[in-house]
Amino acid sequence: MTGTGTGSGRALWPSLLGEAQQGTDELCAVSAQGVRVRYADGRELLCGSSGLWNTNIGYGNRTIADAGAEALRDASYLSVFRYENVYARRAAAALIDVCGARHYQRVLFSTSGGAANDLVMKVARHYHALRGQDRRKVVVGLRGSYHGLTFGGFALTGDNLGQQVYGVDQRLVRHVAPNEPAEIKALLARQGAQIAAVVVEPVLGSGAVPLTEEYIAELLRLRAEYGFLLVADEVATGFGRTGTFFASQRWPGQPDLLVTSKGLTNGTMPAAAVVASHQVADAFTDAGAMLSHGETQAGTPVTCAAILATLQEMRRLNAVAQGRRLSARMDTELARLTAEEPRVSGTTGMGCFRSIRLTTADGSPLPQAHVPALVTAIREAGAIVHPGVQGIQLFPALTYTEAELTELLECVRAGIAAYTQSSAKAEAAA
Repeated sequence: MTGTGTGSGRALWPSLLGEAQQGTDELCAVSAQGVRVRYADGRELLCGSSGLWNTNIGYGNRTIADAGAEALRDASYLSVFRYENVYARRAAAALIDVCGARHYQRVLFSTSGGAANDLVMKVARHYHALRGQDRRKVVVGLRGSYHGLTFGGFALTGDNLGQQVYGVDQRLVRHVAPNEPAEIKALLARQGAQIAAVVVEPVLGSGAVPLTEEYIAELLRLRAEYGFLLVADEVATGFGRTGTFFASQRWPGQPDLLVTSKGLTNGTMPAAAVVASHQVADAFTDAGAMLSHGETQAGTPVTCAAILATLQEMRRLNAVAQGRRLSARMDTELARLTAEEPRVSGTTGMGCFRSIRLTTADGSPLPQAHVPALVTAIREAGAIVHPGVQGIQLFPALTYTEAELTELLECVRAGIAAYTQSSAKAEAAA
């Protein structure tokens, strides 16, 4: 079905969607409520991906919607570009409170995770320049990481997503393997005096691979030895997704910069924030330095009202604790799935941030080219899931009920069975 009742389906050029799937009503959403999304073809599907990993407390929250509407009526547009506004002041203070005022001091607002990672690279390089270390311009990321598709974030992203095709400049970016201390130690031994920052996702977004306690401890030790800034990109892991409000709050030492987006407004607004430690903020304050960065829609009344309302609703719903309970049941259910499904080779991740990895009939890892067919099969069984490395990713809302989690896993099982059957037929025909 193409374009039925939805206007010209071919006027829109959607992101990261194959040409053959564009303009189809089964992929054109019309509404969402709770943890379900209705599509233009009439189907209503259970959302197992929390939108784009961002609707952590479900769709259609009235408190957040009403806060945004009120801010639009009362303040319309106010900026933090050469000005301040009271909404941004309140949201910044609230974020410092939830991140921890003993360690963090200032908040820079942005509009997306990618743009915020661009901002991180600026802050890190400027910070070292203020300390007389102008050579420190190299930023290190992890292979398999995802930091967005803006040019700075795209350069830092550790997956090959066509950076060379687009002429992305990666001359001042290095990548090392996650959870392998020897590789970053070797890099620092060679270039430690040039490295401005090391940026890590506490759980790598592409493969749902958590950083080990040992690796985090080594990063903290190396920071003390070499003096780079350690950055936690918590765009995906923040707002309760992994069992604490921010994943880095479990680290034995805190990052110098923390990046948050996605769950920041429960997916309702294009908003992000970079939260700076006292050490970083004081370097700018003491020097009277002005950072060269600004975004028209950053820190506006409507986005900041949504941030404040999201924090309020997270507390009211006790969402982080709900997510921990959901995670405990997922531990049990995913272990059972691995034991019972021959094609499931294992699961990765933590909290409500999981992946399921599959194999082919001969036991080799599922090729990435086969993943879209698996996602489609699960969709046809009734649930939305996200493609992952050698399989799928699950990001249920923290507010899922027991029945909704049961339904999601039943859809996953049915989809895997349907995919396995269809691939077996295709292999036999070949």
